[in-house]
Amino acid sequence: MENFIVSARKYRPTTFDSVVGQLSITSTLKNAIKSSHLAQAFLFCGPRGVGKTTCARILAKTINCFNVTDKIEACNECESCVAFDENRSLNISELDGASNNSVDDIRSLIDQVRFAPQLGTHKVYIIDEVHMLSQQAFNAFLKTLEEPPKHAIFILATTEKHKIIPTILSRCQIFDFNRIQIEDIASHLTNIAKNEKITTEEDGIHIIAQKADGALRDALSMFDQIVSFSGGTINYKDVIENLNILDYDYYFKVTDAIIGKNVPDSLLTFNEILNNGFDGHNFINGLAEHFRNLLVSLDEKTVALLEVGNNIKEKYIAQAKSTQVDDLIKSLSITNTADTNYKASKNQRLLVEVMLMQLCALSNEVNEKKNSIINLVFKNKPTAKATIIKPTPSPKPDYVPPAAPAEKTETPAIAIPKIGEPEAKSALESIPLNTNINLNFASSISINKKPSEQQIIEEQNEIDITNRPTEQYTTDDFIVKWNEFKAILQNNKKSNLASIFESIPTIENDVINILVENRALEEEFTSQLADFLEFIRTGLSNFNLQVAMKINKDEKTKKAYTPQEKFVKMSEKNPHLSTLVQKLNMDIGYA
Repeated sequence: MENFIVSARKYRPTTFDSVVGQLSITSTLKNAIKSSHLAQAFLFCGPRGVGKTTCARILAKTINCFNVTDKIEACNECESCVAFDENRSLNISELDGASNNSVDDIRSLIDQVRFAPQLGTHKVYIIDEVHMLSQQAFNAFLKTLEEPPKHAIFILATTEKHKIIPTILSRCQIFDFNRIQIEDIASHLTNIAKNEKITTEEDGIHIIAQKADGALRDALSMFDQIVSFSGGTINYKDVIENLNILDYDYYFKVTDAIIGKNVPDSLLTFNEILNNGFDGHNFINGLAEHFRNLLVSLDEKTVALLEVGNNIKEKYIAQAKSTQVDDLIKSLSITNTADTNYKASKNQRLLVEVMLMQLCALSNEVNEKKNSIINLVFKNKPTAKATIIKPTPSPKPDYVPPAAPAEKTETPAIAIPKIGEPEAKSALESIPLNTNINLNFASSISINKKPSEQQIIEEQNEIDITNRPTEQYTTDDFIVKWNEFKAILQNNKKSNLASIFESIPTIENDVINILVENRALEEEFTSQLADFLEFIRTGLSNFNLQVAMKINKDEKTKKAYTPQEKFVKMSEKNPHLSTLVQKLNMDIGYA
């Protein structure tokens, strides 16, 4: 029976150019050899399987080569190279820091360093897993590491750089090895498969590269395992079955159910995943990664961030067309919360199922809000209005909004009444196409952040009024529309804005001067300003109208409209009210 050599040993790099994924480090080492600027000590640190010991061996071999090539590679023909390849070179010593970690071992090493090389120019000592040395061994090694003989070079390798004492680190040139990229691992595995005449599928090779987590040695071990399992063929199905990896198709299927708001299908798919032996936590993390991939698939510029095969990449691009950025971001937030709470949950299956229900419940809130705004603005729209002609007013002065307050609090928005189907259709046809409307709803599940006054004014200025009506109107026309909007607000018991409409404002050059009683009312009206303007402009067929607000400085007319202000006023009349609130642990902000 022929002896089998695992791919990690058989295809171990023997030259700097054959090292995978560490171009910056190999280039630096080659330049150091070329210019004879070799340090007395090197420290190679990084994750497992990224080429630390391999680069140390290649460096040691190249240093002692008698005929270094023009590419700064060992010739593999001189006596020193041949002795190295046959593992009989006396100039290169490899030590394991885990089993040679005592002071006596370091003393023995120091005694060997004094002897000059028998063949070649340098004696190279490679100490692997050097972080395993004891504190006393490190201290005994310091002097020799700092001032070794001219012929001695030390190459230290470790996966845990933080465990090495600073005095050792300061005496070494430190090279940090990176995790090998998925594409580099996949390309290397493909080349090996061609040499071994193994049939492969691109998606299967990418799965192995992803599972390796940046370690080429792990990827080669899984490569050999799949070849033994499938008998000379590597395909996607065999890889996910042998490595116990959750198939991409499950994530695509669950996502389709989420997009279609199909809770039963999502729960049944998750049940199938559990029956196949997969962990719920693994499913959560995989689903979050799936949403991330869908998010980067929405833009052609970020598609390159997908680290999957071409076939799966096309599936991501196709499914991403059915999603929206806001929904994906909310989905990532939901999966992240489930991931955080999974280990602490006593009913982990229920936790995942609730997560799926929340994902399915995500709705297009933007469209729902827009439809509700249409109902509000056009509920009492008149069927006809006589146009009264008057002299063209002089150009309106630039509108300067009041300064935004330092802190703002969320206020309840207007409840939206429902209307019949014909009126909704008429309203949809009449609303300006590029009007940017933003309205918060007290009954909404998700409450968006209230825009600032400056943002609202900027949105008004961005409205293209080209070809928009600028018909003339009378004061009586304005009063009619003012009272109509007032009636809408009075129907909403949660709104405090009705008090603003008790007095008729003045209009100068198409600027409506509104007087408010306090800062709270100013903030609440600012949040509804865009909707008020849309109502007034549409009702009067004049899109030149603007609003200027001013706070009434008369202290006698100020009233407490916010829940906090109401509570303060009531507490002044009845001090026992504060005691009652404290005992009941009530939150006045939501009273």
